[in-house]
Amino acid sequence: MASAQAPIELPAETEDSESSRGRMRSALSRGKLLATIAYRDPVHVSERLTLFGANNLAEPSQRWAERVQAEQPDASRAQIAETLRTKSAHIARVDGALSGTPFLIALAPAYMAYLWQEGRMVLRTAALYGRDPSALTTSAETLVLRGVHPTVDVALAALERVRDIPMPGKPESRRPLKVWVSAVYSLMIFGGFLSAPGGEKARGARARLKATIGIAVGLIIWVSTWVFPVTFMIVMAWGCESHARQLGNRAAALYGGEVDNAQAAIEHADNVHDKGHDRRGIVRTVFLGLSLAIPLGIVAGVIHLLQNSSSPLLMGVGALVAVSVVVAVGISAGKS
Repeated sequence: MASAQAPIELPAETEDSESSRGRMRSALSRGKLLATIAYRDPVHVSERLTLFGANNLAEPSQRWAERVQAEQPDASRAQIAETLRTKSAHIARVDGALSGTPFLIALAPAYMAYLWQEGRMVLRTAALYGRDPSALTTSAETLVLRGVHPTVDVALAALERVRDIPMPGKPESRRPLKVWVSAVYSLMIFGGFLSAPGGEKARGARARLKATIGIAVGLIIWVSTWVFPVTFMIVMAWGCESHARQLGNRAAALYGGEVDNAQAAIEHADNVHDKGHDRRGIVRTVFLGLSLAIPLGIVAGVIHLLQNSSSPLLMGVGALVAVSVVVAVGISAGKS
């Protein structure tokens, strides 16, 4: 089976590098490249991001699976997968909170970091259970688990088409609004905030109208973050964490052998009741929250102050803190 290839290259994950500065540069470069992919080819944004993720995360995911099993020989693969799912959900919670801020400079990289972390989780789960994370079928299964395509065959066909098309260059003119509406709609499906009609991508005039209304409502909600900033941060944190847990359950069901196809994995995971964390998990969550309370508090505090002030200095402080947390959490996720 052919490997998933991406037209835009990024140096391999630097999780094994001793240089923290190198990891930070990699995290920032990755965010920029993910945004470039979405900008250059908004029509196929889900497929491009999936191919790009597989191209850069497959080998590190395979190494991670081998390392973690060697370090924890007494732990079952199901236990390791659950630990991975839980930690990924914690990280998704932070990225979600930051993507809920009104700072555009933080919103885009935070949401991309959330999508990247989810992709890493799925590929690590696949590698853990002996599947090839670089195989195109694995990328296709990822798209089905995310709800982007209804079947693996449909997803495979879409990936093969996109893989064989060179990445478009920088557009010379503005694209029609409907292209961006469709792209944002696809990203919302990809991230778990919307469901594709009938399990397929939105098509036709009626579907486009529904997508346009949905995006308009989303923009209104985002504008409201200036009035109710902390509330929207909480909503985004909850939404991202919930989807990460759900996607992790789907991946574990598929690759753990509980079901034999991606569609069945979705149905199985949707019927699983997540009982939450045990006492140690609660303690870890509390400490994680305490370690993030100060920077997130600064972001929320700056947003509150900005309601009565338009100081560019305050805006800069809040945005820098938010972006710094996105990068720090991304580096932490890569090292684990």
